[in-house]
Amino acid sequence: MATEPQDSGSLYEAAAKVYPRHVSGPFARLRWVMVWVTQLVFYGTPWLTWNGRQAVLFDIEARRFHLFGLVLWPQDFILLTGLLVCCALALFMFTAVAGRLWCGYACPQTVYTSIFLWIERKTEGEWTARRKRDAGSRNIDWWRHKLAKHGAWIAFSIWTGFTFVGFFTPIRTLAHSFTSFTMGPWETFWVAFYGFATYGNAGWMREQVCKYMCPYARFQGVMMDAGTLTVTYDAVRGEPRGGRSRKADPRAAGLGDCVDCNQCVQVCPTGIDIRRGLQIDCINCGLCVDACNGIMEHLGYPRSLISYTSEDALRRRYSAQVTANPERAPLPYMPDSKGSEAARVITTAMINDAARADLAGTGPRVHLRRLALYGSLLTVVTGAIVVALVVRVPVRLDVMRDRSVLARDTDSGMIENVYRLQIVNMSEHPRSFRLSVTGPESVAIHGGTELTTVPALGSALVAIDVDADPGRIPHPRFPITLQVQATDSSKVVARSETQFFSR
Repeated sequence: MATEPQDSGSLYEAAAKVYPRHVSGPFARLRWVMVWVTQLVFYGTPWLTWNGRQAVLFDIEARRFHLFGLVLWPQDFILLTGLLVCCALALFMFTAVAGRLWCGYACPQTVYTSIFLWIERKTEGEWTARRKRDAGSRNIDWWRHKLAKHGAWIAFSIWTGFTFVGFFTPIRTLAHSFTSFTMGPWETFWVAFYGFATYGNAGWMREQVCKYMCPYARFQGVMMDAGTLTVTYDAVRGEPRGGRSRKADPRAAGLGDCVDCNQCVQVCPTGIDIRRGLQIDCINCGLCVDACNGIMEHLGYPRSLISYTSEDALRRRYSAQVTANPERAPLPYMPDSKGSEAARVITTAMINDAARADLAGTGPRVHLRRLALYGSLLTVVTGAIVVALVVRVPVRLDVMRDRSVLARDTDSGMIENVYRLQIVNMSEHPRSFRLSVTGPESVAIHGGTELTTVPALGSALVAIDVDADPGRIPHPRFPITLQVQATDSSKVVARSETQFFSR
């Protein structure tokens, strides 16, 4: 068994500590590929440089996000909103196709739990040794292994917290202050906070986060249908389960292919028995598939007793079985002491449905309409983000009127308004801008067109006087447009409309 109750006297179901067993196979390898990919991106990205600065830096103090050659400012928040919408739509689409793919392979909780379990195996041994040690006395051997494990966990957690803070504070500066013990109070707090969160979630709570803290397991059901791929136990083929010798004929003994070895339970990171049917605790990691396929190959049985499949595919498979073996439709309800009652009820219901289904293979196809909807929305939102980035102009113009005097007469007989222009250069190199005004023919900038230079990723405050001939003013108050244009590109233009007052 992979789990054991900790408190049998509670009024609630006893909590169980899960000791996942190591397993090898295609799904286990895929999980480790995702661990390497995600962690290389996470730990490596802050150390990349671009134009002499950190390539990815969320500089909250300066209110700028650097993403390689792209610099985002607070007014670009709509792009972040679009990105979050894309992530949500992608999650919905992947869930509709293959269930909890995110949970099984890319979720930080899953990834870091896998890393912490690997450290645990290296310091404490395999799952049987860990169970035996925890059930024994607190001797020197126990303390030696526990201190080694928790020391490695804490070191890794601090590194994780340090890297996370490195996305918000230049990581090279942070590394120098970290090694010299001169970090500021906020950096120290957040490194400790995220390190503690990693240590607690991946080292102690593990599957409890997936079961009770994460809301995704609760609402994933509304995104799944009969065509969604999930990890599924074939109860028709596997039941009734039971042990037998390798040379025995299971059919002659009245047994299914499941030998009740419990390896599917022992390797499960959340400690569930997939043979009881689909459960919200299942994260679709596929480790039980690897474990079961290994046993099937050892016994010489066909693989895929547990497999990634859909209710629709099982229904069609059962239909074929019913057609080929009418005496097996429907299977009788055969409860036993192995916890297979739920699987039996579900299987019987599915075969009864299959007997009435179209044997040509037509079944639920709701997921195709969902995929079309999710795909269309994802394409539209992604396209909108791309268009917004393409047409985005790296300059912003804010106009403020001089509030002390609305208008004043000049010595030359003109009416003058004073404006203060804040020009924000959102590019990473200094730029010169030409200022101009459009409106009635009599309106012009006093002294002609002005030039001003704005530093890279900086701003400049410029005061200008706009004059108008009182004899050619159409109204006491009329709109004008102030414009700044980069001298090195006619496409880098920003405009702002304001009012001109004659009195």
